[in-house]
Parts: sequence; C-alpha cells; structure tokens
Amino acid sequence: MDLIQLIDMIVHVDKSLGTLIAHYGTLVYAVLFAIIFFETGLVVLFFFPGDTLLFIAGAFCATGQMNFAFLICLLIVAAVTGNTLNYRIGEAIGHKVFTHDYKWINKDALKRTHEFFEKHGGKTIILARFVPVVRTFAPLVAGVSDMTHTLFQIYNIIGATLWVIALVTTGYFFGNIPLVRDHLTAIVLVGVGAAVVPITLHGLWKISRKLLGR
Repeated sequence: MDLIQLIDMIVHVDKSLGTLIAHYGTLVYAVLFAIIFFETGLVVLFFFPGDTLLFIAGAFCATGQMNFAFLICLLIVAAVTGNTLNYRIGEAIGHKVFTHDYKWINKDALKRTHEFFEKHGGKTIILARFVPVVRTFAPLVAGVSDMTHTLFQIYNIIGATLWVIALVTTGYFFGNIPLVRDHLTAIVLVGVGAAVVPITLHGLWKISRKLLGR
C-alpha cells in the first residue's frame, strides 16, 4: 500500500477502517491515535476525520475487533496532546496569525473560530470538540488569545473526554444502524446546538436584567 492509498483510506475512514484493521492488526490503534492527534493538533490537517472515526471505531468495538476501554483511553490521550500542540503553536505565533498571511491557515475557519471563542469563552474548548473544523482551530485561537495553560488544560481534558466517550459509545451501540451512521454530522451538530442554546439564552436573560435594572 503506497502513501496516497493510505491517505485516501484515512480521509475515508468510515469506509476503510475494516481494511486498516485487516492490514495492520493491533497497529491500527497507532494509526487511529495519529489521525486524532494530527486532526486536533495541526490546522493544515483539519480535513482529517474526527467524529466519524470515533463513531466507526466504536462500531468495530461492538463487533469485538477492537477493545472498547483501551480505545477510549488511547484516543482521549491523542485528543488532549493534539490540542496541546495546537495551543502551543498559537502561543508561539501570537497575534500575528490575524495580520500575517499564513498560507497554511484557513482564514475563514480561523475567523469563525475566533468569533465562536469570543462568544462562548473557555467553553469553546469543550463545545468546539463536537464541531468539525472549529475543533481544529479552537486550541490555536486559545493560544493566540493568551488563555492560561492551566485553564486551557482543564477545558481541554474535559472536552476530549466528553467527545471521545460520547462518540465511541454512540458508535458502539448505534454504529450499525444506517440512519444514525449516514446522518452522524447532523446529529452531532443538533446535540451541540442543544448545549449552546440554553447557555446563550441564559446570557441574554442576564443582560436583559442588567438593562432593566433588576
């Protein structure tokens, strides 16, 4: 298998995970670790699968081809360390990321993530885990925005744990149901919306009380 074929299999992991397991056996754990690490750690690889990989991997755990508990622990570590690398890159680049023309950074995605970050603060690190593309840019923006390392790691670990457990467990129980598998992204985004809307409404309620002097 050449490099191009391997990259194609990674990008389309929802269709190729079985083949990866057949080719690499237990080494597939290292492959999955690398995918999650680089998808969350390097903004140039934002197109790598995240939600889909976790979901499909959970489905394979249900068939006994992968170890459920070990996979969850492994991918939590991958997600935490990947975000940490991304945060450090943002910290090193600093605010120049918004003024310099870095060809390896998608400006539109960066702007959307920054707006999301400004609106939801540190909770973005948790919520962004469930939003493709934003997930990859959020730790970079956190580093650029001078969020303290301790605070970042708290949100980072919570977000990674919730994300991995939620998606792998969902895949474990529902991965072989076509309706769920084919509409995974929409289902995840609806779930994030359900989490964000109450927070937003609560914020608006507090603002309205201040404006009314109550």
